Amino acid sequence: MSFSGNVKEELAGQISNARHCQIAECAAILYFSAGAAMEEEEHPVLKLSTENIAVARKYFTLLEKAFNIKAEISIRRNQDKKSILYLIAVGGRKQTERILQAAKLVLDEPKHGGFLGVSSLVYQNGCCKRAFFRGAFLTAGSMSDPHKSYHFEIVCASEEKAELLKKLIQGFEMDAKVVKRKKSFVVYLKEGTQISLALNVMDAPVALMEFENIRILKEMRNTVNRKVNCETANIHKTVSAAVKQMEDITYIKDYIGFEKLSDGLRDMAMARLQYPEATLKELGELMPEPVGKSGVNHRLRRLGEIAEELRKANGVQGGTK
Repeated sequence: MSFSGNVKEELAGQISNARHCQIAECAAILYFSAGAAMEEEEHPVLKLSTENIAVARKYFTLLEKAFNIKAEISIRRNQDKKSILYLIAVGGRKQTERILQAAKLVLDEPKHGGFLGVSSLVYQNGCCKRAFFRGAFLTAGSMSDPHKSYHFEIVCASEEKAELLKKLIQGFEMDAKVVKRKKSFVVYLKEGTQISLALNVMDAPVALMEFENIRILKEMRNTVNRKVNCETANIHKTVSAAVKQMEDITYIKDYIGFEKLSDGLRDMAMARLQYPEATLKELGELMPEPVGKSGVNHRLRRLGEIAEELRKANGVQGGTK
């Protein structure tokens, strides 16, 4: 099972003890589900269809806990997608009205059968907001594998639903954003810290622990890679500089010799030729009178300038950069 699937399985098992939270989560499941509808034929029937067994199980349990209603469940095979469709239905005007009134849901036009809105009264408490958020993700959300990338999203059928959810999530200090994708509107989080907070708010401690462990390992690898890359670049820079210094000193030696150099420059040139892999600090300690790194740098830079002056005088282009 995917990481997202594991999160939903864990959330499906989280049943709040408070009835108002159970109602809030039930409202979110109906409001954000593309397969929720209120049908009025001979008798009113509140239906929810889903391909996710975790959603079906959670909704069925919430109906029983919050309303003491035993919903009817039927299973169908979706021939087009070759998947199983779970249908949970509650019949009777009295029972359907109890659910709709408690969940504060606003019905769409009869021919559409869905839900246009939901009152903020159903999730006015902090605990109910968490339950509402949990129900929305369980119904219409998904997460990428944190080993690969950090992405958390909930797909909404309308911009109004997306904006409502974005505002609710931002109330938990998460920087939720909305983007339009084809005919849907997607509320999403991209940063690891934000997704970690989302898992905590939805009460998914097992998934949160696993997510944090993956984050720590990824950050450690990234830190090590950055240090290795930095050290590799420094080594390359040092080697390139040493090669250039060797070229310059060899050119000086071949054309004018070291006799015309000052004592300090001559000692530095001979030390570099004898110890091509020595660091600036080590070269400074090899001098008859030890000098610091800045002093070594100054002498090597002066040797380079002399070599360039000789090349120009002889009509030769500069050495390796």
